[in-house]
Order: sequence, then structure tokens, then C-alpha cells
Amino acid sequence: MKIGIDALSLYCPRYYLDLKTMARHRDVPHEKYYEGIGQERMAMPAPDEDIVTMAANAASRVLTGIDLATIDTLMFATESGIDQSKAAAIYVHRLLGLPSSCKAFEVKQACCSSTMALQMAMGQVALNPNRRVLIVASDVARYELGTAGEPTQGAGASAILISANPRLLALDHESGAYTEDVMDFWRPNYLEHALVDGKYSMRIYIKALTEAWQQYRQQSERSYGDFHRFVYHLPFTRMAEKAHASLAKLEHVTLAKEDLDDRLHESLHFSRLIGNCYTAALYISLLSLLENSRDDLAGKRVGLFSYGSGCVGIFFSGVVQPGYQEHLHRVEHYSMLTDRIELSWKQYLDFYNFALPTDGSSRGTRRHSTGRFRLAGIEDHQRQYEIVDAMPATQIINRTTNPIVEKDLSVIGT
Repeated sequence: MKIGIDALSLYCPRYYLDLKTMARHRDVPHEKYYEGIGQERMAMPAPDEDIVTMAANAASRVLTGIDLATIDTLMFATESGIDQSKAAAIYVHRLLGLPSSCKAFEVKQACCSSTMALQMAMGQVALNPNRRVLIVASDVARYELGTAGEPTQGAGASAILISANPRLLALDHESGAYTEDVMDFWRPNYLEHALVDGKYSMRIYIKALTEAWQQYRQQSERSYGDFHRFVYHLPFTRMAEKAHASLAKLEHVTLAKEDLDDRLHESLHFSRLIGNCYTAALYISLLSLLENSRDDLAGKRVGLFSYGSGCVGIFFSGVVQPGYQEHLHRVEHYSMLTDRIELSWKQYLDFYNFALPTDGSSRGTRRHSTGRFRLAGIEDHQRQYEIVDAMPATQIINRTTNPIVEKDLSVIGT
């Protein structure tokens, strides 16, 4: 029985900062970002967006035409948690109208938790082939202003539907893993931004890839030549090139630049325009490959490497299914990525510095463009979410020049 990815979708915020703007204000050449790390735009969540709204917006698309009664479990992977106790999955469960029989919980291990959820979901579907598991991965990558990590920020979500007889990607049973207790990237509870040792993290990423790949090879008896494409977790797009060059060297494969481009380029496109999305990043890369490939990928094997700082790395694989192109949301994703609003430097700083109260006092958020779901505000320590209609672009543009915060929650309801 085949088990794998039946549907896949992404969501990114409507607003972005062009890294040329950041380069001007940080007094560096924009090539440092465009070429050096391979990033051009950075998605920025509006004040009325968070991991819940982004996840719900991504998931609503993959559930189109799906009988919700068949969804057995909702798993929410994130490293941008909003509560120490209540899972963000519970909010998404309500917003999507999932049945009360559907279990919902949250998983964490940095960016790798979405892949851990995927592997748990495979086992669950194997036991109950008539049921489906919905995985949402949603994050806001945030670093201190002016630091080396600032241009690698981003935000977004991916939604992954796991089922028997999948329409997109049948996952192989074999996988390789590597775990080590390191401090390359972490965020203590008392900080709003991550701490990272960038160069060390890149070395650990490569080490985890090497170890996970070797274990995968032993289990599967497959080699480098058995893969048509490779997809990597992307903290920034140049990381994929470094990783793949290391893998090719390990396998004694000589890569020309054209070979590297052919193996990777199509999977990097979305990330270049969105930025780092932590748990969602790998699956946004996979979606970028499926929707941008010049080749028909049906019947081709794809290798995937998932990395979560701290650290866990997992290498796994799957075979693209015949007819997969009919089940993609290419038009919707293209529209979402092209119909975005560029922020000025001041608007970027306003978005970055916005914060909900930490004393539980009521505060509403002025409406921005957030898809169908938005964070209406907070009241008595409780986050308030609502379902809305799309806002016309002219209203959105005008809103971005106005104050961000509404003091009175009653003006927007709950």
C-alpha cells in the first residue's frame, strides 16, 4: 500500500520587504543578499497574522473537496508557539470546522518537527488506510534588527495531507536520521527572537545531512544516481547549494554549475521570494519543485533532507505520482506570490515592532490582508480569531499607512 502526500499547499503573508530596501538602510550592497545568501524578498506577517491564521489559510486550500469526516488527526508543527499549554492546533481545528472526533496536537523540534509529524502520520494511516492526517507547519522567522540573521527572516505556512494512495508523492519507507545535542540555534522562552551561531549551524547542518544520508543508504541500498531531484530545508537558498555540493563530494560525484542548477533551481524559487519559514520551509521547497519543474516528474524519485537545529536531521524520499500536476494549486500560489504589497522601511519596522499586550489587557488589531482568517486581538489573555472576506487591494494599501493598533476590541468583534 502506498502512503504519502495527497495534497500540498502554502500560504505566505501579503506583505514583503525587498532586500534591496534593507541593503540601502544597512549600508551594504544588495548583492550581499541577492547573491550571497540567495534571498530577494522577505515575507512579513501583518499585526493581525500569526502562526494560527497562516496555518488555517494554508490548510483550507488542501481540504478543498475533502470529506472532513475522514480527517483523523491534525498535527501542528511550529517553533513559534503562542501558548505553553494549549496547542495552536486547537484553534486551527475550530477555524477549519474539523469534526470533534479529529485529534489535534502540536509538535516541536525546530524546523524538523514537520517531518517528524509526517513520519508519525504515515504510521497512523498504515493502521487506518481509510483515514487522513492533516499536518500544518507554520512559523515566523525573527531575528534581532541589524544582526546577520535579519535578512534571512520570513513567514509562512505549509499544509500537508497524508493518505493512502496519495496523488502527489508516495513516500518510501526508509529514512536516515541523526541527532546530537548542540547549541547552534535556539530561542529561550524569555526572548522574542532566536539566537544563532550561523557558521556553526551550517557545519552541523552538513554533518547531520552526511550522517542521515549514510544511514538512509544502508537501509534503502539506493545511491545518488537513483534520484532525479533533491530538496533541502532552506534557512536561505544558498544553503541548499552548499549542502548538495557536500553530498555530491561524499558520493564522489563531480558537479558542474549547470548540474547543480538542474538539481536544485526549481525547488528554490518560492523560498527566494518568501524567506525562511522554519518548519514549513522544506515543504514549500518541495511545492516549488512540483509547480516549477520544466520536466514531467511523474515516476521520478525525489530525495528530501529535513534539518532542525539543536539538532535532528532526517533524509527520506518519495516517488512523484502519475497525474500529480492535476492536483496542484499552481494558479492560486502564483497569484498569491505575485499579488503582494511591498513595505517601506518604516512599515517594515512598524510590523516588526508590533506586539500584543503581555498583561492580558484587551487590544484589537486593525485589519490587514490576511486571507480568510485573522487574529482579531486579545481579550483577558485570550487570543481572538475570526473568519473574514477578502479585502480589496486599494483598502489594503491605504491601511498600511495608518496606525496599526486599535485600542478597543469591540470595533472589530470577536
